[in-house]
Amino acid sequence: MARTVRFHEIGGPEVMRLEDLETGDPGPGEVRIRVDAIGVNRAEALFRTARYIEPVERLPARLGTEAAGVIEAVGPGVTGFEPGQAVSVLPAFSQNDYGVYAEQAIVPATALLPRPDGVDAVAGAAVWMPYLTAYGAMVEVGGMRAGDVAVLNAASSSVGLAAIHTAVRLGATPIAVTRTRAKRQRLIEEGAAEVIVSEEEDVAERVLELTGGRGAEYVFDAVAGPGVLELGRAVAAGGTLFLWGAQSGQPTPYPGFDLGMPALNMRTYTVHEITRDPQRLRRAAAFVASGLRSGSFRPVVDRLFPLEEIVQAHRHMESNTQVGKIVVTVSH
Repeated sequence: MARTVRFHEIGGPEVMRLEDLETGDPGPGEVRIRVDAIGVNRAEALFRTARYIEPVERLPARLGTEAAGVIEAVGPGVTGFEPGQAVSVLPAFSQNDYGVYAEQAIVPATALLPRPDGVDAVAGAAVWMPYLTAYGAMVEVGGMRAGDVAVLNAASSSVGLAAIHTAVRLGATPIAVTRTRAKRQRLIEEGAAEVIVSEEEDVAERVLELTGGRGAEYVFDAVAGPGVLELGRAVAAGGTLFLWGAQSGQPTPYPGFDLGMPALNMRTYTVHEITRDPQRLRRAAAFVASGLRSGSFRPVVDRLFPLEEIVQAHRHMESNTQVGKIVVTVSH
C-alpha cells in the first residue's frame, strides 16, 4: 500500500486527502517509480478547482505531474529504462490518467528523463517543468534570438525565474515585472536586466522607455485577464504576447483591435506542446541538461514540505509569496 493524495470533491486545498492505495504493476509502456520528491505546480491547483484546461473526468481524482524518484518496475515494451534508475517525471500526461502525489506512482515511460549525475531528487523535481516551459515558448515556438527583449510578469515564479535564466543564456534581455518591491532585488540577482514594479509604475510606458520606444519582441504573461490590454501596449510591432498562465482567474480580452495595433500577435502556450512532442522534448531536454552542466540553469527551490503537509504546500502556493519552486518530499 502506498500513501496517495486524492480529492473526492472540487474545491480548495482542504479537499486533498492522503489515502492508502494499492499501486499495482505497470502496464504496457508504463513504469512504477518510488517517488522521492514532487514538484508542486499551479496546474494541480487549477485541476482540483475545475479551472484547468482539462476537466476532471471522475472523482475521486489523483493529482501531480512532476516528480523525481527511482524506477521500481518496468512494464512490457519499455526500453531504455531499468529498475534502480534515478529519473525525473515530466508533465507529459493528463491528471485524469496518472498522478504523482504519492509514495509510489505508475507513469508512462514517455514522461521520464534520466536524472543527470549530481541532480538530487529535490532538484530533479524542481528543474524540468520551469525550464521546459520557458525553453518551449521562447525557443521552439517563439524563436527568440540574441538582442531580443523579453518582458516577464509573475517573474518570481519558478517559470519566471527559468525564463530569466533562459533569456540570459540566449543573449536576450529579460525585463521582470513584479507587483511589489519585495522581490525586486532577488530578481536582479537572478539576472533580470530591469525590474518594473507594477503597483508603482506604468508597465507599458516603462517598457517603451527602456526599449527606446520600440517595445519588447516578446511578452510572457502568466497572469492573463484584463491586464493583457496594458501588456499589449508594451509589444513591439510584429512581436508576440504569449499567454502561458492564468493566475488572475478573470476573462482575457484580445487587445489588438482596441489598441489599433494590428501587428500584435497573441498566442496561448502550454508546456504540453513540448512534453507531448518527442522531437521537441528531445531538443528541450538537451538544452536544459547543457544549461545545468554549465551552471547557467539551476533549480530555485522556495520551500520544502513533507507529503503529510500537501494541503499547507498548496496554501503556500496560493499565497503567491514564494520565490521559485515549492517541492514536497516523500519519506519511505
